[in-house]
Amino acid sequence: MNETSAITPRKRLRGIEITGLVLVVLSFLGLIFAPHHISGVFDAMLNKAYPIIVKVFLTGKVGVAIIISVVIGRILERLGFTDALMRLFIPVTRLIGVNSSIIVPSVYNILGDINAAGRIAGPILVKAGATKDEQKMAICTMVQSQQSFSTFMFCIIALTAIQAKVFVVILISVFAPLVIVPLLMKLTFWRDTRAVPLDEMPSFTPKTGALPTIFGAAKEGAELLFLLIIPAVGVIFAFIGALEYIGIWAYIEGGLSSLLSALSIDPESGIVSILASPTLATAQLKEVAATLPPKMVIGSVVLAASGFPLSVIFGQIPAIWSEATELTHFEAMGAAVIGVVMRLITAGLVATLLTPLLL
Repeated sequence: MNETSAITPRKRLRGIEITGLVLVVLSFLGLIFAPHHISGVFDAMLNKAYPIIVKVFLTGKVGVAIIISVVIGRILERLGFTDALMRLFIPVTRLIGVNSSIIVPSVYNILGDINAAGRIAGPILVKAGATKDEQKMAICTMVQSQQSFSTFMFCIIALTAIQAKVFVVILISVFAPLVIVPLLMKLTFWRDTRAVPLDEMPSFTPKTGALPTIFGAAKEGAELLFLLIIPAVGVIFAFIGALEYIGIWAYIEGGLSSLLSALSIDPESGIVSILASPTLATAQLKEVAATLPPKMVIGSVVLAASGFPLSVIFGQIPAIWSEATELTHFEAMGAAVIGVVMRLITAGLVATLLTPLLL
């Protein structure tokens, strides 16, 4: 045998291996010249994620609210709530040409919690035969409404402080999108839709007993909280902490503040809604609403009545919907991003153009 032919050709470096080598070199350089920066980034990530995970979800009311929301949603489902919704919305969705089940997540979101809405309504969409385009449409529509009932009440208090027409604002910002958004999405992004007649719809009311329904829902809510939501939130806020340490996050916040001001949204409450919690934002807004221009209050209320904060859009929705439906993480996240961008534009349009009609 020829000696040269026995030599095995060297394996070429793949792109991911080159990336790994660069990281190895940077790690060694960091340990030699700037070890404090490596520990600093880690501490920043830990300090940013810790208060959210522990104080908000583990020992705060939000975690308990998620579990209770799942219980309430499953009880409503067992009492025929979903089947009743189908009968109510089929005439409207038939005109649009979409599966009526796409409205279900939004209604569960308005009544309960955005996380519970995905866990409960996701399988309903699959069972109803909704296409992947319709599943994306359901997410996009769902993020047009507030993700907790407490946010809804704080919004009403803030609107009352400026003597706005509360019912009209709620009608425009919460209920009108249930019909408008599916229609717009069908005409633009997602056209693989089909209206399903009532007689082709399966029954969505389970036949489980009362106690299994309640305790099974409580267990499901706990699994949702500890196995999906907390890990997703931890990842998002850890990355925000790293960006803060590097110094990039300040520029992101500054740009966001300028954008909100241009859209006639109060920058302070708007940033809290987008980055932290719409419930916290509206709780603060109701205290200062009387001192702000009415259009900024209305714009802030419309923005808060949405699927924000970003941790929900980039973490919780992809994690929950990729398990509950046929969508991938990226597809679920893309639909949620389109939805909140629409919501941001809607808040600006309502505040700028409709405020005189809403007072």
